[in-house]
Amino acid sequence: MLLCRGSALSRTVARWGRRSQPGDGLLHRTLSFSSSRCVSSGEVRAESGSAPGLYRDTVLLPRSEFPMKLTGQKLLEREVQTQQECGFADLYSWQRERKAKKEFCLHDGPPYANGDPHVGHALNKILKDIRNRFEMLRGRQIHFLPGWDCHGLPIELKALGELGTSGLSPLQIRQKAREFAQGAIARQKAAFQRWGLMADWDQCYYTYDGAYEAAELKVFQEMHSKGLIYQDYKPVFWSPSSRTALAEAELEYNPEHVSRAIYATFPLSTLPPGMAPHGLEGGVSVLVWTTQPWTIPANQAVCYMPNAQYSVVNRADNSQLLLVATERTASVAALLGTELETVGTFTGSQLEGGICTHPTIPDKLVPLLPANHVTMAKGTGLVHTAPAHGMEDYSVASHFKLSVECIVDEDGKFTQLAGPELQNLPVMKQGTDRVISMLEDAGALVKEEQCVHSYPYDWRTKQPVVIRPSKQWFINTASLKDKAKEALQKVRVLPESARGSLLSMLDRRTYWCISRQRSWGVPIPVFYHRETGEPLINKHIVSHIATLFKEKGSDCWWELPIETLLPDNVLKKSDAGPVTDYVRGEDVLDIWFDSGASWAAVLEESDTRADAYVEGKDQIGGWFQSSLLTSVAVRNKAPYKSLMVHGFAVSEKGEKMSKSLGNVVDPDVVINGGKEPSTPAYGADVLRWWVAESNIFSEVQIGPSALNSARDSIGKLRNTLRFLLGNLQGFDPRTQAVDPKQMHYIDQYMLHQLREYSIKVTDAYSEYDAGRAIRVLQAFINRELSSFYFSIIKDRLYCDPEDSLGRRSCQTVLEEILDGVTRSISPILPHLAEEVYLHAPGHDEGETLFRSGWIKSSSVWRRPGLEEAVEGACAIRDSFLSSIPGKNAAQYDLTIAIEPGLLFELMESLQEEASSTSSQLAELMTVARVTLTCTLPRDLPPDALLSHGTFLINLEGGVIREDSAYSVAAVPTAAARCPRCRRYTAKSADCLCPRCQPIVSQAH
Repeated sequence: MLLCRGSALSRTVARWGRRSQPGDGLLHRTLSFSSSRCVSSGEVRAESGSAPGLYRDTVLLPRSEFPMKLTGQKLLEREVQTQQECGFADLYSWQRERKAKKEFCLHDGPPYANGDPHVGHALNKILKDIRNRFEMLRGRQIHFLPGWDCHGLPIELKALGELGTSGLSPLQIRQKAREFAQGAIARQKAAFQRWGLMADWDQCYYTYDGAYEAAELKVFQEMHSKGLIYQDYKPVFWSPSSRTALAEAELEYNPEHVSRAIYATFPLSTLPPGMAPHGLEGGVSVLVWTTQPWTIPANQAVCYMPNAQYSVVNRADNSQLLLVATERTASVAALLGTELETVGTFTGSQLEGGICTHPTIPDKLVPLLPANHVTMAKGTGLVHTAPAHGMEDYSVASHFKLSVECIVDEDGKFTQLAGPELQNLPVMKQGTDRVISMLEDAGALVKEEQCVHSYPYDWRTKQPVVIRPSKQWFINTASLKDKAKEALQKVRVLPESARGSLLSMLDRRTYWCISRQRSWGVPIPVFYHRETGEPLINKHIVSHIATLFKEKGSDCWWELPIETLLPDNVLKKSDAGPVTDYVRGEDVLDIWFDSGASWAAVLEESDTRADAYVEGKDQIGGWFQSSLLTSVAVRNKAPYKSLMVHGFAVSEKGEKMSKSLGNVVDPDVVINGGKEPSTPAYGADVLRWWVAESNIFSEVQIGPSALNSARDSIGKLRNTLRFLLGNLQGFDPRTQAVDPKQMHYIDQYMLHQLREYSIKVTDAYSEYDAGRAIRVLQAFINRELSSFYFSIIKDRLYCDPEDSLGRRSCQTVLEEILDGVTRSISPILPHLAEEVYLHAPGHDEGETLFRSGWIKSSSVWRRPGLEEAVEGACAIRDSFLSSIPGKNAAQYDLTIAIEPGLLFELMESLQEEASSTSSQLAELMTVARVTLTCTLPRDLPPDALLSHGTFLINLEGGVIREDSAYSVAAVPTAAARCPRCRRYTAKSADCLCPRCQPIVSQAH
């Protein structure tokens, strides 16, 4: 599109081959500046020494009651007052009741109800609120129920404190745990409300609610009916410090764990047939390596890799014959500090049939067995196998029908089965010491070394776990894995790199232990036969228990007599004997199953998927996965359409927050201030800005520098908004707004820029990238507004007649900018946005921003031809300004020379006269006078400053292109500065300029 100034430009368009169509959007010049002709009679002259007082009241300077700065208690009171005046508490309910074509469901991953709110909560909850507010402003109905994860060992431990569980019944333990959780929930909920989160805080979900527990049991029932839940005796991660089984998601891996690793020998009592012909009858020993020596007494086999090569080597220092993987020979020789001479080499398959003597139990024989889990990365290529204490070891035992005998009790101590020398010793400490001594006494210890490696710890007690077998309830995740992966392919993951972690976590998980030996949780609805121990569980039982839980809560599992839990009609349907034959189970469900079933309890319809789950990266192996597995198991689909995975909050130095390091940042102190002067009250919006501005896909740093930066950024934004409000004093957009077609071109151009801004900021929010939204905002304010538009329009705003078309044109745009910028920051800064809205013109009393929608940009504002005109003028302006560094542009007259063509036509549309002090081109150039010509005059004064450049015009998607050259001559103006407007357009220093004369005359 082009700017047209009559038939001349139309002919130009025709020359360039552009077809003219009715209503094709050509911009017609409709407005020019007021005439600059001098008034010869009645001229207003300035009286010496009285100019400031004489004209101050005629200049329309910004005025606003909007405070420039709010700090300390005033800031806190203003935020709380804004929440009350603008109905923050009722906003969620209001938007649920309004009509909306689409719903946006962000399912809240429940925070753990075991402590005070922390910055991790702030990071997560504010991210969610930013997205919810954005979607609500766009007209969607938000479905967001805040929730809390209320069960589990950590709450139980904190609730009981030093009392422990001794002497307390399950109901007493549960009562204390519930009270503790309720206290934590109340504190967290109050903090979330203060942060400005939009929700109905009377309608939350809690995993200890009977209705929630009933929905969870329905998921359990569906999965059990499909054969996905089963009971088995197999190795699980066991926490001696908590005395319960743990799932993978309840582990933390300590990369600095130190183990006493050993190399030990298992003498070959029966050579494999494949080795017999090589004359090795004389005492070959299999060399194994392990980081857990305490498991040696439980050894049932030594495993090898069938396709690898193995060698019998002779130690040069003592002639001992050792069997090791050929690939590991050099490493073992270096470790032992001796040469190893190869006596014979065999394939792994030739080791089949070999039998070893156990090094500490002489009458026990253990076979050599093939296994796929053997690797050559460390050790000897021969793996000591204790099926009771290793996951891969258990797989070998299952295949070869080996014994899976547990020699470790619930406290992590050796049992009687380990022998009198080891009984009652803690396996990780004194037990390990004793086993190593026994190996040394038997002559089987070859080498001991310290090994620093990653080892699983209990996520709450921070103590190492062991692997031990016990009878537990499991989910067969192996059978769900492929379906889960398929479902995940239909899910959008942000960042995409997190998808790989999700898939690898699924691959590693062959089964999921869901039973816990605690009291505070949802009871597993199973009964056991008194004599046989056989479990009694089916859909009739689970359905009945779910109904009871919904009515009475899960405490009834302990409160009600077993006859009520297992009535005759249920026993009859179950083909079971009398109720006296059964006892109720004592295990509770894993809390990851609790929260993983939340989709069934919270999402409104059985086939509903949430639009988004938004949680920290620790949930890749936690809630994201447990929710996926349960939903795929029951509904064959993921419970979410998209996943957003964010990083953790860390200290300003990038360290994990720790009370011992003194680097914990309390969000309450961030908002309300602390006792020290270094911890001022920042308010909730600073906390929200910190979240929004951070790179949430990595670790998010917080500290004084980040918070001060956020406060300063909001302060600068506040000043910009105050400038806009101040210049809109007395303006009512409902009655005084100017139609875009009547506006100055630079005003139309800013509407075009505002529309581009609104598109960019909307895209950023849509991508969960509030940080990009902030960068787009700051670039728009700094580049388009402060450095450009504001500097150009101040003269027109302050000095034109109050009700003039030019000033109202400008105010119309300023009001649109104020409205657009305020709405664009509102998801991040709801308190500031509503405060601005209360001061902004054109609203009915009681109207709030969040009840009035998103940025209201119009497609009419998009004017590409206009863009070429204004940006062409800006290119010329930049060339001119670069020729007068450090000098005042207002003191110059410009002559702009452009050869006839598109650029000249565009500049003509900004200035009809050959020379003008009041044209739109003169306003854009911010100079005294502009003369537009085809060639520079030959009689330029000696002090003229010359500059040259080119501007590429690209219209109609490249159909019309022209690279136009221009020249600029800048000459110090001969005009005087007007004492009112201070432009250099007056005849003399004591004479008002032609624009100001009638204004002052009318005012007086």
